[in-house]
Amino acid sequence: MRTVLIIDDNPAVGEALSLALSLNEIRPLTALTPDEGLALLQREAVDVVIQDMNFTADTTSGEEGVTLFRAIREQHPDLPVVLLTAWTHLETAVELVKAGAADYLAKPWDDNKLLATVENLLELSESTREITRSRRERRQRRELLQSKYDLDGLVFASEAMGRTLNLACQIARSDVPVLITGPNGTGKERIAAIVHANSAVKRGPFVAVNCGALPGELIEAELFGAEAGAYTGANKAREGRFELADGGTLFLDEIGNLPLPGQMKLLRVLETGQFERLGSGKTRQAKVRVLSATNADLKAMIQAGTFREDLYYRLNVIEVNLPPLSERNDDILPLAEFFLDGRAELGDAARETLLGYPWPGNVRELKNAIERAALLADGHPITPELLNLPQHAATAAARNLDEPSREAVETALHKADGVVSRAAQSLGLSRQALYRRMERYGLATTA
Repeated sequence: MRTVLIIDDNPAVGEALSLALSLNEIRPLTALTPDEGLALLQREAVDVVIQDMNFTADTTSGEEGVTLFRAIREQHPDLPVVLLTAWTHLETAVELVKAGAADYLAKPWDDNKLLATVENLLELSESTREITRSRRERRQRRELLQSKYDLDGLVFASEAMGRTLNLACQIARSDVPVLITGPNGTGKERIAAIVHANSAVKRGPFVAVNCGALPGELIEAELFGAEAGAYTGANKAREGRFELADGGTLFLDEIGNLPLPGQMKLLRVLETGQFERLGSGKTRQAKVRVLSATNADLKAMIQAGTFREDLYYRLNVIEVNLPPLSERNDDILPLAEFFLDGRAELGDAARETLLGYPWPGNVRELKNAIERAALLADGHPITPELLNLPQHAATAAARNLDEPSREAVETALHKADGVVSRAAQSLGLSRQALYRRMERYGLATTA
């Protein structure tokens, strides 16, 4: 139940406030002294504190209230505190608001204003707890994943990437082929390496080949090997990637670029484990876990007759999809900090720019942008100009239509007196969407 602690040495004040709160389905707790109030905070779950500024009859300095407020802030830094102040303490109360108090109300108070203030703070407190709980749960899931599996040092914070990694690790110990899909630059080879690192063949070799980086006539020789004289320039026999990956994992990147003859031979290897080197009639055997990746629409290629349907279903026993960086916004800043590696700091404006840019080149583009900016910053904070992102200002401005800036969120919350639902409505967002922005901009309790 929503709970408010009233700390005031006047019993009549406690009774009056308790009655007003109770009539609005808010549970009141009362304390007559600072020590009693602090003790209650240790025992009870409290959402808001209303505290007096003066607790000694022979002084009107308000120092007791200041000391109490500082003790609450030290012991419960995220707990909203409303100050009850006489006019003699007004200047002190204003200073405490600057120091972190939620608000102040002059005595005698207006019940309607007091209740509106408390209701707003309770709603904000509820949203803060929801955000905190969500962060804690995500962190716990991330830590469990990191403790249970070898993630090869991959940096991530988003739920989307967490789900992708969880799936990749769960299927790692099976022997079935895996197709890794997603746009260029999302890290498909890193996922393949993680699957291998958690597989039954992790002590075997991990061999990668980019099918899109080789001429069509050399792909078969690259995969299956070749005897001397099998093609022009083949002066000696060479092992193919299947032989090199025997007892381990073979990762076929850009599988959509494999020519049809190579597709047919690959299908046979997947079915039988057998192959021949180019220029040889000798059948060879290799036990290999095959992982493949593509950014192409293989189903469309099947319809166009450029990719074999039977090979597709052989490769795609299980599909692991990597979302683009634009769909996992929570990963942007952790990745940027990782790429910086302490060489420079990200200024606030640069952070806003990074979060506002759509990253068509995904993680690869982010890495390049950070590397360039760190070099040019020469130890100074990184600015948007140093990031040099194409049309970053226009892109960020357009994105602000549905991704308000930190300043816009703060302004909306201020104008709405902290009422999240009202602020969300003014921004054209749902409450949940505003909670996410508040979390992203550090406007709520951190876990």
